[in-house]
Amino acid sequence: MKKILYLECNSGISGDMTVGALLDLGADKDVLTKALDGLGVGGYGLHFGRTVKCGLDAYDFDVYLEEGEVHDHENQHGHDHERHHDHDHKHHHDHEHHHDNDHHHGHDHKHDHDHGHHDEHDHKHDHDHKHHNDHIHRNIHDIYAIIERLDTNIRVKELAKRMFDIVAEAESKAHGIPVEEVHFHEVGAIDSIVDIIGVAVCVDNLGIEEIAVSPLAEGFGSVRCQHGVIPVPVPATANISSAHGLKLRFTDNMGEMVTPTGAAIAAALKTRESLPTSCRILKTGLGAGKKDFKQANVLRAMILEDTSHEMNLPVGQRETSLGGEEPLEKPGEQMWVLEANIDDSSGEALGLVMEFLLEAGAADVWYTPIYMKKNRPAYMLSLICREEDINRLEDILFTQATTIGVRRHPVSRTILSRDKRTISTELGEAEVKVCTHGERVFFYPEYESIRSICRQKGLDYQTVYCKIREEAERLWNN
Repeated sequence: MKKILYLECNSGISGDMTVGALLDLGADKDVLTKALDGLGVGGYGLHFGRTVKCGLDAYDFDVYLEEGEVHDHENQHGHDHERHHDHDHKHHHDHEHHHDNDHHHGHDHKHDHDHGHHDEHDHKHDHDHKHHNDHIHRNIHDIYAIIERLDTNIRVKELAKRMFDIVAEAESKAHGIPVEEVHFHEVGAIDSIVDIIGVAVCVDNLGIEEIAVSPLAEGFGSVRCQHGVIPVPVPATANISSAHGLKLRFTDNMGEMVTPTGAAIAAALKTRESLPTSCRILKTGLGAGKKDFKQANVLRAMILEDTSHEMNLPVGQRETSLGGEEPLEKPGEQMWVLEANIDDSSGEALGLVMEFLLEAGAADVWYTPIYMKKNRPAYMLSLICREEDINRLEDILFTQATTIGVRRHPVSRTILSRDKRTISTELGEAEVKVCTHGERVFFYPEYESIRSICRQKGLDYQTVYCKIREEAERLWNN
């Protein structure tokens, strides 16, 4: 059965909340800490613990800084937005540290907390402090260099880079400067780097690629930053929401609930707009925010199993939109086509480029045989994508392919409303794409299911295809 990760953002979203929710969901803490150790960056410690929000037990993840970094996490989630500016940091907490000995002290949450200090003593403390050392300013290339140190697969690195790209583009627009000139005063601070890389590592560790994100609950009013008082949602968050089609649901909570890092995480992770009409909850995780609201300040993450394969609903009721009436895909959608002519690359290299492009969000990639100057046989690489993916896909074309120029032009497309269903047949389980056009319904068995059954049963492609389609039609009409 298909599994879906669902982020329910009824109290907004931030970096630390997301890492906490994913760890509570079952992501391996040791895998996370090992990956972060490979960054070669110091000056921080990790907090893994539990806390209570409106009576709900939630995972409390935090990054605390040692001398040498500056941040302020007095917003409702603990940190993210204020790292985009230079200012002092204050926090107040009463908790227990676990180190390499067996001394233990109580604390008011009656939960154990685990901190990754480099010293070897346990202590309970209340503190109100500021770090005064010079703050590190990093640009996008500095961030990339740090990410490349990760001893992980390419998916983790590309996902982390994509999140930073999204923030960089939003800050670029907010300040009216090129992306290359954006300095990550706070998102570049180590605690935000840990949050973003932590999300990428944990998502990969959970092994789920289908991700849905609910509308993001946001507050109202204003927040103070280095440059003064700015409105909520802050410009970077508003820019990310606009560019990536994130839905905001405004509440009567005073202050910021969706941080720029949180918005970037939602935009980068989301792979689908809606949930199936029927599903089973396999596991739930809660990540705690740092501020208290009238409602539980938690991000809930759920692993869902799609059970809507029974296909017993009428046409038009197959898909439930997250907070809206939009179908999974929209007719008349605005897309972009990127093209590049390549006459000096091998078939193996072109195949790898296609894989990278599809993994990075291209809706489709194809090659067309052409003849270039001096009558050289060549290929035109074409892809279709959304506007927010252009920069990332062009970067792949210039780094992975041998082209030195990319053409692009906008196109509009009309597509059928479609949904995938898993059905049981006499040959075994198979995925079918169900498409509707007016009152007509079309059934297209998925290639991977056909191939698997052909190998297992020793049957030919056409026989398996026809049997799966016939069974899909029968289930639909019954």
